[in-house]
Amino acid sequence: MENGTHLRTCHLCEAMCGVAIEVKDGHIESIKGDRDDPLSHGHICPKAIALQDLHEDPDRLKTPLKRTADGWQDIGWDEAFNLVADRLHQIREEHGKNAIGVYQGNPNVHNHGAMIAGLPFLRAVGTQNRFSATSNDQLPHMLASLEMFGHQVLFPIPDIDRTDLFICIGANPMASNGSLMTVPDIRGRLKALKGRGGKFIVIDPRRTETGKLADEFHFIRPGSDALLLMAMVNTLFVEGLVDLGHADAWTKDVDLVRLAALPFSPEAVSAHTGLSPDAIRAIARQLATTPKAALYGRIGTSTQAHGGVATWLIYVLNILTGKLDSTGGMMFTQPAIDMVALGAMSGQKGHFARRMSRVKGLPEFGGEYPASTMADEILTAGDGQIRAFVTIAGNPLLSSPNGGRLEEAFGQLEFMVSVDYYLNETTRHADIILPPTAALERSHYDLIFSMFAVHNVAKFSEALFKPGPDARHDWQILLELAHRLEQRRKGGRLPLRAELGWRAFKQLGPDPLLDLMLRSGPYGTDVGAARTLVQPALDLLVDILPRQHPLRSLARLSPLDRRWRDLPKGLSLSALRDQPSGVDLGPLRPCLPDRLYTRDGKINLAPRRYLNDLDRLHERLTTPVADELQLIGRRHVRSNNSWMHNSQRLVKGKDRCTLMIHPKDASRCGLSEGDAAEVSSEAGRIVVPIEITEDLMPGVVSIPHGWGHTRQGTQQAIAEAHAGASINDIICDDQIDPLSGTSVLNGQTVTVKVWKAERSRKRA
Repeated sequence: MENGTHLRTCHLCEAMCGVAIEVKDGHIESIKGDRDDPLSHGHICPKAIALQDLHEDPDRLKTPLKRTADGWQDIGWDEAFNLVADRLHQIREEHGKNAIGVYQGNPNVHNHGAMIAGLPFLRAVGTQNRFSATSNDQLPHMLASLEMFGHQVLFPIPDIDRTDLFICIGANPMASNGSLMTVPDIRGRLKALKGRGGKFIVIDPRRTETGKLADEFHFIRPGSDALLLMAMVNTLFVEGLVDLGHADAWTKDVDLVRLAALPFSPEAVSAHTGLSPDAIRAIARQLATTPKAALYGRIGTSTQAHGGVATWLIYVLNILTGKLDSTGGMMFTQPAIDMVALGAMSGQKGHFARRMSRVKGLPEFGGEYPASTMADEILTAGDGQIRAFVTIAGNPLLSSPNGGRLEEAFGQLEFMVSVDYYLNETTRHADIILPPTAALERSHYDLIFSMFAVHNVAKFSEALFKPGPDARHDWQILLELAHRLEQRRKGGRLPLRAELGWRAFKQLGPDPLLDLMLRSGPYGTDVGAARTLVQPALDLLVDILPRQHPLRSLARLSPLDRRWRDLPKGLSLSALRDQPSGVDLGPLRPCLPDRLYTRDGKINLAPRRYLNDLDRLHERLTTPVADELQLIGRRHVRSNNSWMHNSQRLVKGKDRCTLMIHPKDASRCGLSEGDAAEVSSEAGRIVVPIEITEDLMPGVVSIPHGWGHTRQGTQQAIAEAHAGASINDIICDDQIDPLSGTSVLNGQTVTVKVWKAERSRKRA
């Protein structure tokens, strides 16, 4: 790479911050914010500076590894591909296609090449035993979008730059930079909100970094958000504050919501939520009477026992108060590559509960089972038992519930392969590790997070560094494995057209296809020029792509229906290359009802699956408030995925993997400042230092997510030196939200006591 400043997007969280990377003689000299980036305007967080650490990490794998009796051994790519294809094919032939499991981690959604190649790979594997981080994260949001708006990724996004009231419940965007809300420089945006006379309200079991900036803060008991939200709905109807605005013409079943809310008065839910009836009514009134307002919830509201209903009610409250599709409220993006429209054109709007998992009977969503049942499907004998496993850019041992049981499950697999460039807590169980190129060695376009941005933007980044001559991109790895699996399934030889299709796909790569998607999108033009280059390849790809792959739509159809006639045109890959800081596509705009994908073109305000789950929510009102400690997670701005802990810049400073506990609870448990605590549940036990703080609601304790680098056999020196403990080792995998199948990561009961080293040695 030539010397100079190179503009790029940071890929380490959802914020899509623009970075200016200074390179000299093949090395990174500095990383700063790109002031010309139309979304981040020069803002970056500490993660962006650590891009250098992650790229230059000596622990990063660069050649395929094979497990042997004498340890890990380097092997060539062709040998590695053949070993993987042979073993997966053998297990599929002996035990059926569902004997293979696949887990995809969330770094895949930052990678347009992996996303384009991922579906052909999954099709070649053929298994129904698919898992991802979705059910530990945003599944309730996807389900609500599917049920209410007709498409699983049609998410309403807070129009935070123009709102006058922002209510944040169960989210900490100061640490996350937004989640399902791509919002760099949240601090600056909140300052601007207050500068124009607006108000910021936060509701959370912990006074988070975000909560400390609030004009009004309320503690809430973990897992009770649905009760609070239903009481707010009750208040709107009782006080005559319901006004759907222009959404009234295309919203149905308002009366069903009114009837459903009758038992949930503010008085009825007060003791269970920890908020007074007056406070509940005041929040509801402010939302209803502020013309430009948005109610936003995230991990805290979705990953709990009533996460499905809570997420639905957040959407319901925004709709009942006229804030949906309204400036300053909750709006839909109009991205340059419209994955919503592309998916709908190929018949892939999403589906739920078409089948149930073999062991626990949990519903699939979009073809994936909940991650909380992965261990069940491996450890439980019978037809369909998982015997081989593939992980792609994921470390579920530290990110999914009951890490100890999942470790036992991975240890008994007949074969495992990991596409990953770290030897971590999960990949150390693999027989073969296939390391892809690092992020700065490949081009970048945010297909997914452009759909969640608080402002419409488009940006493409060229590869910053040239990969080594023997390196492989992850899209190349996935396509090669898929091709070889298909060859073996067909007895060693594919029909000529299919063989040509695979060769064309591998030769073409993702960027020309990205260009076609840009030109075919709502801002694009001159599709014919792009088609001239790729149409022959697309004609061949149709035969090998899964039926739901969006490229099938592009292969056979003319440009997408451009419903927004006033949008600027002329976008292409070439246009983005000419503007490396990115292109400003304008603020969020009203786009309903045209953007709806429901059968009748209306918002389904009261889907029956949510109404049917309200009996379970009502039962909570009849149950006394438990006098037990409830566990919640937490996020830090210098952390996201577990592999970021191998950057010295991101882990330096005081220990962040602590047990936060309120002074009253610390006294009750016999804990003093400087002690370590033993935290236990039915799943296991961990030991962590304590942090006594009044920022936590009494009865609640908090441990951060993603730590626990204590397992033997990993190769991440910095992470091992700052190991911490894994919260997932004490989160039970049998606690889920039965409506959505989401793991209960917040609100599980734990026991806390003083840990004494001498007592531990005696037990040993």
